[in-house]
Amino acid sequence: MRRGAVRSVVVAGLLALGAGVPGPAQASVADGPVADGPEADVAYHGRVALAGSRLRIWLVPENDGPAALPNATLRVRLSAELADRQELSGGCARAGSREVVCETGPLPLHGRGRHVALQLELRERTPEVAVRVDTWWNGGATDRNHANNEHVVLALDTGDTYAF
Repeated sequence: MRRGAVRSVVVAGLLALGAGVPGPAQASVADGPVADGPEADVAYHGRVALAGSRLRIWLVPENDGPAALPNATLRVRLSAELADRQELSGGCARAGSREVVCETGPLPLHGRGRHVALQLELRERTPEVAVRVDTWWNGGATDRNHANNEHVVLALDTGDTYAF
């Protein structure tokens, strides 16, 4: 996917959320029922590893239903600053000095979206990084179970892999 196309997907998600700045309006979409939207149960499972200033994240979005979703956007937030230059996977874009967002692709009922692999370079080496993964945009779907799509993983600078 071309970088411009990725930006278009992310910008479309921002506009759909209203002005693109996460706040109370966006929280109501994810936290409460939406009259016209489907109901889905988005979940993320994956691994995180930190070695030096390189952070590797691999995850798979899943949907336990009861409805399929045409697309969603997951957000990865870090406790450490990213280096200025990043080579991001297709479908992903930088959303701030410590944030990356990625589209999931279609999430079929009781199925998986596309695998997301990120190799992020941190601005400087740090002994640990807290990695927060959550759903940033889900097309207006209601998701009553946030326990499986909101994760915080502490990765130590050991090269070890931490699963969530």
